[in-house]
Amino acid sequence: MDVTPITLEGDFVKLEPLTQAHADSLVSAAGDGELWNSTVTVVPARDNVAEYIQAALDGQALGRELPFAILRKPNQEVVGTTRFYDISPLDRKAAIGYTWLGKSAQRTPVNTETKLLLLTQAFEQWRCVRVELITDVLNEQSRTAILRLGAKEEGILRKHLILPNGRARDSVVFSIIDSEWSQVKERLTAKLAQYRE
Repeated sequence: MDVTPITLEGDFVKLEPLTQAHADSLVSAAGDGELWNSTVTVVPARDNVAEYIQAALDGQALGRELPFAILRKPNQEVVGTTRFYDISPLDRKAAIGYTWLGKSAQRTPVNTETKLLLLTQAFEQWRCVRVELITDVLNEQSRTAILRLGAKEEGILRKHLILPNGRARDSVVFSIIDSEWSQVKERLTAKLAQYRE
């Protein structure tokens, strides 16, 4: 599994390696809906965006994370971020998360194609046997979106994380395994085709 920074591109989005140069654009994206006020997703505001990006880059330097800025085509506007994390070449698995999108990019082809690009990289380039997606038990929108991908809910990790606001978060774990990938890919491809018609 080569976790060197790469650019992944589809018809609706481009995922480019996250850098500190994206800081202002991410703040603007988060301002679309004031996402930093969310109690179920950690989204950076202006005062902590550099720290947020640096944490991702530190994980990348250790070979455990691969973060991306999400750019919406055709205007190449940064609308959010996502990343691979908990990358384990030995176990041929990775997690996809830290994903958030400005409000105007939600319920559009952006998230669908972002997930298709990431899952294709994981299963077809890295030859993963498992990809995890983990979200806050209270984040109904995220849970619904993950199930729509075709992921299977596996269970709840109790008091899994302590959020910046001090809440002990229970997390729901979902996964897609290699034997399910072709069906998931078909579903996502068909969903994207609706946007092209």
